[in-house]
Amino acid sequence: MDRRLLSLIDSALEDSARVKEALRKEASSILTIAYRLADTFRDGGRLYACGNGGSACDAMHLVEELVARYKRDRPGLPAHHLLDAPTLTCWSNDYEFATAFRRQVESMVRPGDVLVAISTSGNSPNVLLAVEAARERGAWTLGLTGRGGGKLAQLADEVLTMPADSTERIQEGHITVIHLLCELIERLLFLPDPVVGIDPEPEGAA
Repeated sequence: MDRRLLSLIDSALEDSARVKEALRKEASSILTIAYRLADTFRDGGRLYACGNGGSACDAMHLVEELVARYKRDRPGLPAHHLLDAPTLTCWSNDYEFATAFRRQVESMVRPGDVLVAISTSGNSPNVLLAVEAARERGAWTLGLTGRGGGKLAQLADEVLTMPADSTERIQEGHITVIHLLCELIERLLFLPDPVVGIDPEPEGAA
């Protein structure tokens, strides 16, 4: 086996683990966001999500976990992504790609809803325009980003910025956050006690 390729694997795994370890500092923020999302569903609101490329896949992943299930059999939650191919290509062909998400936000998002906007750079024009439109319509906006947050960090109501510069590490952080949010939302909405089954904190733990 080529030692250099083995070294590449080891380095990538170390970098990925480092990003996730750094996310421990965001635990309180992640829990606060989960409470906000759970309250949105409880109050009859809907969640929308958008992104480009791999972030589009992450947006779709979040939605399918909420509509179908994450770990528990339970009622589906009203979540939608803005990535329907006919809608995107129709609008982009007739007008422009940059405003395709915004158009959908203007058509569907209402006060009390949530938009989850995913951009590894924080500077994707179509994502930023969607966030602007969502806020104008009275929705709460969550940004998932990296590389210092970009413009999204200044625009969204709440932002989680992955402590990484490479796209792949940022995306790995995003999917970890998405899974945590899904776990927490299911617990908060569908368990009589959201902490059931969680090991108690060891004595002496800070």
